[in-house]
Amino acid sequence: MKIKTIELFQVELPYSGGVYLLSGGREYRAFEASIVRIETDTGIEGWGESTPFGSTYIASHAKGARAGIEEIAPYLLGRDPRQVDRINDAMDEALVGHHHAKTALDIACWDAFGKSVNMPVCELLGGTTGFRMPTISSIYAGTPEDMRSRVARHRQMGYRGHSVKIGALDSEGGPALDAERIAACLADRKPGEYFIVDANGGMLPETALRMLRMLPDGMDFVLEAPCASWRETASLRKRCPVPIIMDELAELDADISRIVAEDIADGIGLKVSKAGGLTRGRRHRDICRAAGLTISVQDTVGSAIAFAGIVHLGATVPERFLRCILDCRDMVTLVTADFDAPVRDGGVLAPRAPGLGITVRRDVLGDPVARWTA
Repeated sequence: MKIKTIELFQVELPYSGGVYLLSGGREYRAFEASIVRIETDTGIEGWGESTPFGSTYIASHAKGARAGIEEIAPYLLGRDPRQVDRINDAMDEALVGHHHAKTALDIACWDAFGKSVNMPVCELLGGTTGFRMPTISSIYAGTPEDMRSRVARHRQMGYRGHSVKIGALDSEGGPALDAERIAACLADRKPGEYFIVDANGGMLPETALRMLRMLPDGMDFVLEAPCASWRETASLRKRCPVPIIMDELAELDADISRIVAEDIADGIGLKVSKAGGLTRGRRHRDICRAAGLTISVQDTVGSAIAFAGIVHLGATVPERFLRCILDCRDMVTLVTADFDAPVRDGGVLAPRAPGLGITVRRDVLGDPVARWTA
């Protein structure tokens, strides 16, 4: 089986909440998806998606994803998509770095691989654990009571995890406001719920420590990506009374290894497109499992196509290590594909259909913006 054709689609995904507010005054109203379709000489097709969280989250952006795909795509024509490690070697030979550009192509190969052997991708990644994966909400920074009400709404929708965004500048209320936000979001905490307090690298060690000292005793949460640099995070780690989770800084295999070697954190937010797709995400999963780090399987953002990748990788993480998965479908208004993975009884199960198990809505994608043929 060889890759015969690669098509690239550009799709805008409006944010479902209107305006997404992040630390440092960052705002997002829509996200631009790069969606890839590969077709093989046997007629099997595969789909993948990469949707950066704007251009100020990590070193990635939508135009860069498309430009990277344009660099890489010709090198994949004529290759067997089932040889996922060799596909990734070829992508690295064509373009150094730019993992967000490689994600869509990698996932499309896994989708085609699964369809070719009539198996879901999660089975190829090691096998599903069979338990329902709890989903996590994404609660953007706002007033404490507004954030509390949004947590409550997601709780009613079946979410058992909540990612609470903080990182107020001093001019906005600083550590005192962030402490109020945390206390409000956890005020109605139910048994079994998991809270991530996520600064997205927007705090200094000083502001993080000030905030933590303002909180009531006994609050159960983990602090994700408090600082923007390794030095700041390591400094905070020595004095931080709560578990630390790495996200933005945990991008490469070497980053995960550094976390383990220097004991900088207790877990990671494994974002599929940040890692570079399912092939590299699988390696991050295995390093974390060997080192006893917990994992939340997520993506920067994305539609149902991206969510399918999250579900299949998350389904292979043992329950002891998996904290939650992100249902990014909830974050955007456009439905790009049908994917039979509803949130029920507090969680999600991977579907048993071959490949990713998605049916892409071609009419929603429009015409491809680029096409390569062997």
